[in-house]
Formats: sequence, C-alpha cells, structure tokens
Amino acid sequence: MPPRDQKSAARKAVAQAAEAAQAVPAAEEKRGRRGGDPITGELRRRDVLPLLVLHYISLGPAYGNQLMERIAALTEGVLQVNPNTMYPLLRQLEARGLIEGSWEHPDRRSRRYYAITAAGQAEYQGLLEDVLPFLGALARSLDGIFGEIYGDA
Repeated sequence: MPPRDQKSAARKAVAQAAEAAQAVPAAEEKRGRRGGDPITGELRRRDVLPLLVLHYISLGPAYGNQLMERIAALTEGVLQVNPNTMYPLLRQLEARGLIEGSWEHPDRRSRRYYAITAAGQAEYQGLLEDVLPFLGALARSLDGIFGEIYGDA
C-alpha cells in the first residue's frame, strides 16, 4: 500500500474509533447510566467511604485489608473496596493528620495499623452530620423500591 493510502486508512480508522468512543457514553446516557452503578457511585462520591473508615478506626486500630473486609461484610458485598482505593485513602487520611499509622512489627514491614487522632475524631463527627441526609434518602429510596416491587415480603 502506498504511503498516501496508509495515511488515509489510518485517518479513517482514527475517525471510526472516535465515533465509537462517543457512541458508548451516549448509549449509556440514553439508558440512564452514566458510567457506573448509581448507588455505589454515589456512596463513593458522598464521603461514605472515608466515614466508614473513620468509623471503624474509631472503634479501635485497624489495618487496610481488615477495613475492606468489614465494609464488604456490612454492605453484603454491595460496596466492594479494592486495595487501589483503600490504601491511597488511608495515606491521604494519615497525611491530613486524621489517622496515625504504625507497623505491627516496626523492624520490618508488616501490617500497618491505623488509629484515629483527635482531628480524625472531629472530622468523623462532621462527616456523620454531612452524610446523614444522603444515607437517609438512600435508605428511604431503597425501602420504597423494595416495597413497590415486593410488597411486604
């Protein structure tokens, strides 16, 4: 294929890929989806995850995997938190002075336990108030949906 034809074919392929990329979000929006689950997406956007982390750490020192397991158990798997989300969040909370981390065995890297600080306790109390309206509305919405579909089952 001559170079001119190769460039033309490449331009055509790029244009088709761009059209396809635009079609996916448009189709999702048409179906009412905007790139993710509306419930878990809102839980993540509304500071529910930091609230849960600070809540569990306020009960006693905890480590990352333990927090992920507790959140998954609490939400019956609806809110799954992976390490790529949990550990950056823990580092961010620690950098902000809301939690303190310490190694289980200081002489070698092992589990890192996190404890809440006074500033973290204040942040936790603030989040409790800030997130309450959203969680209340979500609970009422889910109860309404369940009741509408399944009745008093």
